[in-house]
Amino acid sequence: MSLVLIILLPTVIAENIEVDLSLEPSIADYDVGIINAAMSPDENTVLVSGQDGYIHLISARNPGDRSQDVELNSARDNDLRDIAWHPRGETALIAGDFGTALRYEKVDHSVTIVNGTGAILGRDMSAVEWRSAGDYAYFASKDGSVWRFSEGTGFMHLGNDVNSEITSISCHINYDICVVSTLSSGLGVIGPTHNISWISGTKTDTWIDVDCPDAQLNECVAFGSGLRMIAIQLNIVDHTKSTVGSMVEYQTLDGDFIAASRGYTSSSLIYLAPSGTVRYDAQNDVAKIQISSSQLADWDSVVAGRQISYVWETSFNNGYILTSNGNIIAFEPHKVEIDNSMLTTIILVAVSISVPGVILGLIYMNSPFLQRKYNQLMRKRKK
Repeated sequence: MSLVLIILLPTVIAENIEVDLSLEPSIADYDVGIINAAMSPDENTVLVSGQDGYIHLISARNPGDRSQDVELNSARDNDLRDIAWHPRGETALIAGDFGTALRYEKVDHSVTIVNGTGAILGRDMSAVEWRSAGDYAYFASKDGSVWRFSEGTGFMHLGNDVNSEITSISCHINYDICVVSTLSSGLGVIGPTHNISWISGTKTDTWIDVDCPDAQLNECVAFGSGLRMIAIQLNIVDHTKSTVGSMVEYQTLDGDFIAASRGYTSSSLIYLAPSGTVRYDAQNDVAKIQISSSQLADWDSVVAGRQISYVWETSFNNGYILTSNGNIIAFEPHKVEIDNSMLTTIILVAVSISVPGVILGLIYMNSPFLQRKYNQLMRKRKK
């Protein structure tokens, strides 16, 4: 088995405050038990799922406005664990326990059972994702099995199962290649013909999530317990030859990685426990603290103690955090306040410099004598 080199990069983590925080009205006045959520491709709505069949729709841009909510009925009491919007954004698939596979329809807000769920009955489905073409989706289970799905054919088992819970599936934006993360069986790659291969040397880590944030790079990123991260370098021609890069471990961070979601401008937002977020920029291979656990604790110690279920952005460093209890935390770029006395000093200096210049200019413009003297001086210099 190949060894993965570990590189410690404590210096890439920035400690300065990136954003300001504020609390929006919660989804409910009780603990709703939110497990996951997903923002629609048009970035207008967020579909939320949780315990006991909970499913709910909120505004992505004004999530604190309860008048824009849509209460949905799953007709299920199983936990709903993952959501995947179709690339066209008209429907979304929802995966849950005991073989639950549902479809949400945007046109009428209906929630129905998808075709062929008898094939996965009794399995706790832990992840779902559409591939880029939108013709097939992949469902994964806690028992280590992966299934392809289309409404026409229903569910088809991919085979080559592992003996570990599958925690996440993410598909490349431009290619019909997807990556899979597991708790103890490593990382896998699903090819265009729906066959899955497992990458050697990745079984020793506990992988909690995976993301393919950049359309231009032929790689995805896996996030593991112990603040570890690794790039998956995709072989577009032969997915079975995909490899991993060097392991990176961020020992200077507090807490641990628990999940990730897609951030703005081809980045990934990693959630920390007990609280906090980190932005990973795939193009520049840089990770920076976005919201530190200490910043959250100083802002609101009660909310900071609640698990982050989902994070989304509407622009760079403008977005929202959703907790398992249903709290909504808004964040925006940090504003630098200038002290009034300092501002007054700046204005006085600017005025003292500009006003004499304006006065002298007006005198010159209205004085033929000064203009003749200036012209004579310039002619002498030219000689």
